[in-house]
Amino acid sequence: MNFFVGVDVGTGSARAGLFNQTGKLLAHRTETISIWKPQPDFVEQSSENIWECVATCLRAVLGESGVDPGKVKGIGFDATCSLVLVDAEGRPVSASPTGEDAQNIIVWMDHRALKEADAINRLSHEYPVFEYVGGKISPEMQTPKLLWLKKRLPASWQRAAHFFDLPDYLTFRATGELTRSLCSTTCKWTYLAHEAAYGGKGWSADFFQAIGLGDLVDEEYARIGKAIRPMGEPVGNGLTREAAEELGLAEGTPVGVSIIDAHAGGIGMIGMAEGNESVQLDRRLALIGGTSSCHMAVSPDKRPIPGVWGPYYSSMVPGLWLNEGGQSATGVLIDHVIFNHGATEAASKASAESGISIYGFLNNHLSVMAGGSSLDRLTESLHICPYFHGNRSPRANPHLRGMISGLRLSATINDLALQYLSTIQAIAYGTRHIVEEMNEAGYRIDRLICCGGGSKNPVFLQQHANATGCRLILPEEPEAVLLGSAMLGGVASGCFETLEDAMKAMSRPQRIILPDGETKDYHDNKYRVFHKLYEDQLSYESQMQT
Repeated sequence: MNFFVGVDVGTGSARAGLFNQTGKLLAHRTETISIWKPQPDFVEQSSENIWECVATCLRAVLGESGVDPGKVKGIGFDATCSLVLVDAEGRPVSASPTGEDAQNIIVWMDHRALKEADAINRLSHEYPVFEYVGGKISPEMQTPKLLWLKKRLPASWQRAAHFFDLPDYLTFRATGELTRSLCSTTCKWTYLAHEAAYGGKGWSADFFQAIGLGDLVDEEYARIGKAIRPMGEPVGNGLTREAAEELGLAEGTPVGVSIIDAHAGGIGMIGMAEGNESVQLDRRLALIGGTSSCHMAVSPDKRPIPGVWGPYYSSMVPGLWLNEGGQSATGVLIDHVIFNHGATEAASKASAESGISIYGFLNNHLSVMAGGSSLDRLTESLHICPYFHGNRSPRANPHLRGMISGLRLSATINDLALQYLSTIQAIAYGTRHIVEEMNEAGYRIDRLICCGGGSKNPVFLQQHANATGCRLILPEEPEAVLLGSAMLGGVASGCFETLEDAMKAMSRPQRIILPDGETKDYHDNKYRVFHKLYEDQLSYESQMQT
């Protein structure tokens, strides 16, 4: 039996999982990572802290499983698409207004570069790059952040020898190689993978020069990536001696080219078969729900969709075009609503006394409130626009804000439960909006393949089924993101010839959730309100500008 390790670095934690070649998870461990918010819209982390947490997780997993490190045939890394700065020796370089070198990561959700993103997007009709990002560059991507660094932290800009996407930093730390992933560079750095695949340059010199990053061109892209390879391809000679000692693995263990965390979840489940039915990818949307949510669909055809990232060539499944929708705030929005309410303390105390999570407590409370009827209809008079952190897709407007209609002069646990449910429903309507835009462009999506934190919440899942009208498919292995990373290690080791082979061998469905047809009319009406809230917000802004 061969074994593979998957490492996943999310927004709040680092995780490692040990899998066998059939995709069975033998052991996993999670470590919380540090985060700083020195100013509003600034979110920072430390590459050293993250690597230490990764090492702690891996050593714990090996110890728990009892597997001989020499039998681990490969390792894969995924992470959030955060920006990492290091010097020529690999040491941290500050990305923070505090000047602290430890704070050398600008986290994906950081919105400090809103003005830079707006300035770049004023050129959207002039350069082909924009055709492959849904028409707009997001402040969550790397070019606005790089421009912000150059303008606001020139000393760090000069000191930084390398700018990495976080997943690529992890393979650099593991192998000493500067290899970048086709996934990260294409999805977040404007690399044109389809042009490179046919002998083109990949990087767009004209675009970088136009937006004020011409020095990257002059350097022949040395600081952002000259060796860009497909996910799962072996990186260098595998783990260095130093990295192997830190991680508890054997020197030379093959390391696969990395992938973004949501995309790891995509490969970890989108290819699994449903019984004897052949996999029809154009009917499938991989929904990876965590702090934010990502919505991944693949096609052999290039499908530009306004407001939806991509189409990206070979950036998740080799040879296929990826369209990537997303919501900037989902899990973090639910937490914001729960933990900033007048009844938060009472609900937290009650959930602790019951020995369940606050999410489980609120789910149970909603069931009691519904009295045996559908809990969906409890929110008839409460409506939420979920754009508390802007909208990623398909409106592609980071300046939008959240709205709540239907508040009363009370702050009981009942009120908290209703706001919690209405928030989940609003997030589900956002998913429905993305699905509709994708289907308008040629997809036939009628099923959501789900993983991530949200997929552990039955109310979140059923509301998504009811609101979208799609069936939900849950994988046998709920840690699909870790599994996707482990697949990269399997391909790098040579145990699987292709990523598609690993996908078929290591993933299977477990459970299907069907939509409740009796709530369709109710959700159709609330979905109309969802759109009306957005229209009203625009009208308010217009009124205030007169």
